[in-house]
Amino acid sequence: MKKLMYISLIAGVTCMVQACSGNKDSKASADSANTAKADTAKKDSSASAVDKDDAKFAVAAANGGMAEVELGTLAQQKAANQKVKDFGGMMVSDHSKANEEMKALAKSKGITLPTTIDSDEQKVKDNLSSKSGADFDKAYVDNMIEDHKNDIKEFEDATKNLKDPGLKAFAVKTLPTLKMHLDAIQKIHDSMK
Repeated sequence: MKKLMYISLIAGVTCMVQACSGNKDSKASADSANTAKADTAKKDSSASAVDKDDAKFAVAAANGGMAEVELGTLAQQKAANQKVKDFGGMMVSDHSKANEEMKALAKSKGITLPTTIDSDEQKVKDNLSSKSGADFDKAYVDNMIEDHKNDIKEFEDATKNLKDPGLKAFAVKTLPTLKMHLDAIQKIHDSMK
């Protein structure tokens, strides 16, 4: 009975968080839901939840992965340079696979993930959408370099600091792909000079 009460409390808090977050983005809503679950689990030792920081990593990775797919699709449509188009295709393919893996992992851990990109990523997408040709190529390439440098740092930290073995294994497995992406986009950048 006590367990049922806590499960109901978690469900209620999650619904409340989502209902009250009309002005929040999906990433913020997911973070709030995961924090509520972790706080409830701390109060009830029979409930289990992933560590707040581990859940934050999962949310950030999912948000970033969705953004890579959306921006990669945009690059395939708008880029003038064939190498940039091809890189966009690689982003769609590689990050779609990682996103599916993260969704399955999060589901098994009870982690709420965002369903859409956050407002920061949406601003980047909107900015890139307004560009075309060589202007698009330069802005997209610059964004991908900066973004992958940040992602690599996040994933390196995750390989050292995550408590959940499944999430840590995801970070370890994904990190070489991110490094390969950075190398590839850096070469494209250098060839455009």
